Amino acid sequence: MSPMALPLVSWECPLSEGLCSDKAPLSKSLLLVPSALSLLTLLLPHCQKFFVYDLHAVKNDLQIWRLICGRIICLDLKDTFCSGLLIYNFRVFERRFGSRKFASFLLGSWVLSALFDLILVEAVQYSFGVPVANNLPSGFLAPVFALFVPFYCSIPRVQVAQILGPLSITNKTLIYVLGLQLFASGPYVWIVAISGLISGMCYDRKVFQVHQLLHIPARMARFSSWALEPIFSSSEPTSEARVGMGATVDIQRQQRMEQLDRQLVLSQFAQVRRQRQQQGGMINWNRLFPPLRQRRNINYQDGPRSEPRASPPLEVSEEQVARLMEMGFSRGDALEALRASNNDLNVATNFLLQH
Repeated sequence: MSPMALPLVSWECPLSEGLCSDKAPLSKSLLLVPSALSLLTLLLPHCQKFFVYDLHAVKNDLQIWRLICGRIICLDLKDTFCSGLLIYNFRVFERRFGSRKFASFLLGSWVLSALFDLILVEAVQYSFGVPVANNLPSGFLAPVFALFVPFYCSIPRVQVAQILGPLSITNKTLIYVLGLQLFASGPYVWIVAISGLISGMCYDRKVFQVHQLLHIPARMARFSSWALEPIFSSSEPTSEARVGMGATVDIQRQQRMEQLDRQLVLSQFAQVRRQRQQQGGMINWNRLFPPLRQRRNINYQDGPRSEPRASPPLEVSEEQVARLMEMGFSRGDALEALRASNNDLNVATNFLLQH
C-alpha cells in the first residue's frame, strides 16, 4: 500500500480532460523524464550550465530562458529523489481531478512561483540586508511544494498510530517528512518552497482568477493524450499484489485479512452493480457488504439454510462522514458507504472513488 492510507484511485476520465487520469500518465512522465534528464546531466557535466537557475543572469542579462531551463531539471540527486517520491504520492490529485486540471495547477503554480522567487529574493535583500545567492536550486521544485496546499486542505487526516502520548502518526506523516527533507536539502531551497506554497494557495483559492489565465488548452490536452497516454498509461496488474510484511505474524495475518476483505467486497459490488444497471433501481449497500469477519462465523453445513434476519442500521461516525463530504461526496453516499464498509473509512473511500 502507498504511504497514503487512503487508496484514492480509478475515477473515469471525461473526454474533456484530455489525458486519461485513472493511471496518472502525467505524474508518471514527471517522475521518469526529469529524473532521466537529471542523470544525463551528471554524465554530461558541460551541459549543466544551461540548467542553472541564475537569477542574476535573468535580471541583468535578460536571460529569460533560464526561468524555463533552470526550473525543469534538478542538478542535485537528493532533490531529484525527494521530488520524484512526492510527485508519485501526489498522483492522487491527477486521478481525482483529471489530468488536464492537474496539469493546469502545475503550470499555474510553476509560472507564479517564478515571479514570487524574484520578489522574495529582492524582499530579503532589501528588508534584512542579507545577500542571497544568485543561483537558486534548479528543478521542478516549486510546483511540488505547491501541491502541499491541496494535500493539506482536501486529503483527510487518519490516525495510524500514537506515540509518546499526544504525538500521533497519520496517513500524511510520511509525505510531510519527505517535504521537510526536500526543504532542508539546500541553503536556499526555502525560497523556492515559500514561493511554491504561495503560488499554490493563489491558484487553489482562485486569487485574481489566475486559474482562468493559466490553464491547459483543450487542444493541447488532446494532443498530450495522443502523445503520452500510449507511453505512460500502463495496464492494471493482473496478478495479486504482494501484501506488505508486518513486524509480527499477527500483523501479517491482519494485513492479509484486510486485503481479502476489500477484494471480496469490491468483487461483490461490481457483480451486483452490473445486475442493477441492467434491471434499474438502487443498490442495497447493507445487504451487499456483510463484513468478512462475520461471514467467517457462519456454520457452513449441507442442507437448506434459513434467511438471516436484517440487522439494524450501523452507527456511523459523523467525523468520518464529514471527511468524506470534504472530499466532494454527498452525505447520503457517505452514510451508505460507511455502513456498507462497517465504518472503515479507507474501504468506503475506495468504494466511492472506484464506482
